[in-house]
Amino acid sequence: MTQSLADYVPRIEDLGKELGLRYHPVEFELVPPSFMMEVAVYGLPVRMPHWSFGVRWIYQMVQHKMGNSKIFEVVFPGNPNRAYLVNSNGIHENSLVVAHVLGHADFSHNNLLFVNSQREAGYHIVEQAAAHAHRIEQAIEEVGAKRVEEVLDAALALEQHIDTRSPINRPHFPTTVQKPRKPEADEPAFMGRFQQLPGQGGEAEKTSEAPQRAKIPPQPEADLLWFIAHYGPDMEDWERDIFLAVREESYYFQPVFNCQIMNEGWACYWHARILREADFLPDELYLDAMKTHSDVVRPYAAEKQVALAVNPYHLGFHIWTKLIQERGVEAARRIMEEEDDFGFVRNYLDPELARDLDLFVYQAGRDGEVRVKESNIDQLYEAILAPKYNFGAPRVFVDAIKSDGSLVLVHDHSTDGRGLEPNHARHVLGYIHRVWRRPVCINTVDMKGEAQTLQVGRAA
Repeated sequence: MTQSLADYVPRIEDLGKELGLRYHPVEFELVPPSFMMEVAVYGLPVRMPHWSFGVRWIYQMVQHKMGNSKIFEVVFPGNPNRAYLVNSNGIHENSLVVAHVLGHADFSHNNLLFVNSQREAGYHIVEQAAAHAHRIEQAIEEVGAKRVEEVLDAALALEQHIDTRSPINRPHFPTTVQKPRKPEADEPAFMGRFQQLPGQGGEAEKTSEAPQRAKIPPQPEADLLWFIAHYGPDMEDWERDIFLAVREESYYFQPVFNCQIMNEGWACYWHARILREADFLPDELYLDAMKTHSDVVRPYAAEKQVALAVNPYHLGFHIWTKLIQERGVEAARRIMEEEDDFGFVRNYLDPELARDLDLFVYQAGRDGEVRVKESNIDQLYEAILAPKYNFGAPRVFVDAIKSDGSLVLVHDHSTDGRGLEPNHARHVLGYIHRVWRRPVCINTVDMKGEAQTLQVGRAA
């Protein structure tokens, strides 16, 4: 870190704390652009190897070359927070980034989704992900790259299919169920219920029938990674380990995805405020930093092209600015602690602000033509939030394991409001079949809404 920036960092941190920011310590590190690109693509400084990250790297590089993407920083919440800054950026840009990171650190330290995620996945995800990568490298040495890649294909295809309402270390389903004894025809109903109460000694043994084998799962199960890892009939230990490693990392990324508009907007509000009140910054540095701020929170894709996707920095910054102007910082802080993007946008993006920001709903035709649609505020909410619903993935549940070991999945298409593209769905089923090693099917509807069952593997 250059001496000049190193001088500003503690002073920016002190000012942030004076203004009310509360967070775990932040470790800043200057890195070259190539390293920053890799971190942005992999999501973590060290992560399990897989070909899909190479595809993402190519896409990110193309966006960067076209001027549609510039990476200023990457920050990983934890205790401590890890923040990486690009060493080729100017001191004005990195001064802004330091203040921006403090906003992120405050958000992840206090927002309930982040707090729960870090409590479950741990406060040292960078080290944990490196340990996962090391174990996978060991598996490659033991069983070969091809077999490991096939398991990673399946696990990463399902990385969005977790259930963060359940803890990471959750117990297995009970294997048996106790059916209550049916009361005799002439037995008063009250006595039948009374004898089923605990602590009735020998009588309690007469209140239920012999244990019966429980249905697995007892109700539709949304956490596909957890279920397959624990109930896959022929999976080896190293395969289960990979599934659980991917699941643990997905727990970490889920609040990042679900709070992107809030989180980026909160960080933008605080970097603007900190820089505005940082009287120790030279005037020229401050002006250059605020020019960078304007670039970050603009609504455009590049130059003056109209963006067809919402810039979360732009939208979040303006919602928070209006909230704080109207209700004060403490009220905004309570909202920050309790909401995610779904509640934040629906509750605090009002029609007036939507008009001021020129937000609109559009329809893209098959010929590539884009038309702006007449829409109300609820349709605008849906357009912004629909891609974020359920981690951006269709809602799929494990419904049953058949007697021959076949795995039955069901797609909640009524909630999703869409069907599955058959070829893509079969591709994912093929990945699952490789590790489940028994037939796998899914009950769904096609893109026209017609019911269908897709299957991979033949039943015995």
